Amino acid sequence: MKKLTEQSNADRNKLEHTDAHGLDRRKFLTAGAIAASGVAVACVSPVDAANSGVASLEPVRPPDAPESGDLNVAAHRVETPGPRGVVTAGHPLAASAGLRMFMQGGAAGDAAVATMAVLNVVEPWASSIAGNGFATVYDKPSGQVRALKFGGAAPFALDPKSDPKAFDWGVKAATTPGAFDGWIELLRKHGRLSLGDVIAPAIDLARNGHPIDPSIARIIEYMQGRLQMHPTTAEVFLPGGKTPKPRQILTNENLARTFESLVAEEQKVLAGGGDRDTALLAAREYFYNGPIAAELDRFFREVGGWVRKADLAAYNAEWADPVKTTYRGYEVYSTPLTSRGGLEVCMQANLVERFDVSSLKPGSTQLLHLQAEAIKHAKADIYAYAADPKFADVPVAAMVSKAYAADRGAMINPSLALPFPEVTDFRRYDPSAPAPPVSATRTPDDDARYSDTTSLTVVDEEGNTIVVTTTLGGGFGAGVIAGSTGFLLNNGMRLGSTSPYEDNVNFVAPGQIPILNNSPVVVMNNSKLWAAFGTPGGETIGQSEFQVLMSLIDHGMGIQEAIEAPRFAVKADPNFYLPGAKCFLQLESRFSSQCLSGLKALGHMADYVGPYAIGSIQGVRAYENGAVMAGADPRRMAMAAGW
Repeated sequence: MKKLTEQSNADRNKLEHTDAHGLDRRKFLTAGAIAASGVAVACVSPVDAANSGVASLEPVRPPDAPESGDLNVAAHRVETPGPRGVVTAGHPLAASAGLRMFMQGGAAGDAAVATMAVLNVVEPWASSIAGNGFATVYDKPSGQVRALKFGGAAPFALDPKSDPKAFDWGVKAATTPGAFDGWIELLRKHGRLSLGDVIAPAIDLARNGHPIDPSIARIIEYMQGRLQMHPTTAEVFLPGGKTPKPRQILTNENLARTFESLVAEEQKVLAGGGDRDTALLAAREYFYNGPIAAELDRFFREVGGWVRKADLAAYNAEWADPVKTTYRGYEVYSTPLTSRGGLEVCMQANLVERFDVSSLKPGSTQLLHLQAEAIKHAKADIYAYAADPKFADVPVAAMVSKAYAADRGAMINPSLALPFPEVTDFRRYDPSAPAPPVSATRTPDDDARYSDTTSLTVVDEEGNTIVVTTTLGGGFGAGVIAGSTGFLLNNGMRLGSTSPYEDNVNFVAPGQIPILNNSPVVVMNNSKLWAAFGTPGGETIGQSEFQVLMSLIDHGMGIQEAIEAPRFAVKADPNFYLPGAKCFLQLESRFSSQCLSGLKALGHMADYVGPYAIGSIQGVRAYENGAVMAGADPRRMAMAAGW
């Protein structure tokens, strides 16, 4: 087995990946494939498999892979150029809505919110105006990268002594809706258009309907038992009491009316001579302190939930400094607490930086072993310390420090898998850091419950960039449409986002914001945008982004190739909150059998999952010559659209 080698920072030269370099090494599709809508699907060919350690059992093809042309390609989808703007999102109609904003003269904030609003309609199991999330924003005029946090807090009326299972699903699982305030902040700071212009596509699709994809029909069928328990939910997603068929037209009139009511408040102010910012704040007031807040309060009281007017009135999305590190000279930015995913990406990158990763072939046992060990080390500490910083002392600076990475990285054994790393005592790096927590309680974790999220990336003509990862928590969130609003409630207090162990810093408490994995990433090179991407996937979010980051920087892949490359995930039984939990690897089945057996020989518990099973990255890569290329993940319905 090839031994992992270390690189010193002094000897390591920063990798430079030019357009010509990428094209020399990789082939793209023929003109026939390019005609297939300008978006792409992943598959590793038998020839590439032999060279990279990726399985060549058969030419595995996602649904929209071309049926002809050269199989020896690095990606089956083409990268999408965006000379005047580009949007890549989890659904074609959402990407189209974002692009429409650019064509109407809008900026990055307009495109991002239009995309999110349509995702609320066409991908309802993954996001909602009453959901939560994070954005990482590059503002080109100022050169700054900022983070927007719009995760909702646990209700003030919460009884923390309730059975933790009550937090998993249903009205008691809901946190204060944060997403709409996130929309408003993005429009205020990074948009030009009115709210009415921006959510017009979503209103049209909610009222007049959209054909549902077969995959969404399957999700509704899978969740039918929960969706039928609440009449408001069943009315929308089980029309006539039946699960909708693929390509059936789905409508949501109440959601269209809710969106229209918000626009009406904005238009009143504009008609009266008010400015755009005041008008946007009027729409926000209508949601958080007006009729929508009143309807939510009424509904929660009626069905036994905890969210009240006071929770909505107290809520504010928050701009913050991102968590950041450097990786081989590139500046990596992601979301701060209350996202653990941003910490995870930065910590994992720091841990592997000492190794000569570029010498390890993509898909090789050695590379996956190194990545898996870094993931385990990062997660052991993140799950011990990460929580709402208003409720806990979290040693963030020490966790992303190079000193910590040097010590922790030295513990990675090239020839042996570590079962579960010991939690770090960060007082070694910061005397004011808290002592390592101790948790000895074992609670089963239903890791198999259906969960989901969605992600999007937009770049406007000026180069301003917004990456958003927004979520309902689990699939369809709480599974409850709130009264007459038409929108689904989140289940932000579910296990995972909160700890099941009372002695853990992330055990749920009134007013505390649960932790999310959402961690949109922006990568800068010499103060210029170099890449931006995000993904859904719950526990796998930070892991997937880490793997894509390494593919881009260490192996010089283009954005679409990096997105389509096979991925793996580290899981824990019962969960990562429990020290000593059993770690195991799930590999997409495109990895070779030699890779799998090699990992097992190193002591990893590992097995295959589906060929396109982990995450759904949407991202862009920016080049020195001004080119911006977008990629969309074939693992779901994602699409990139450029103008």
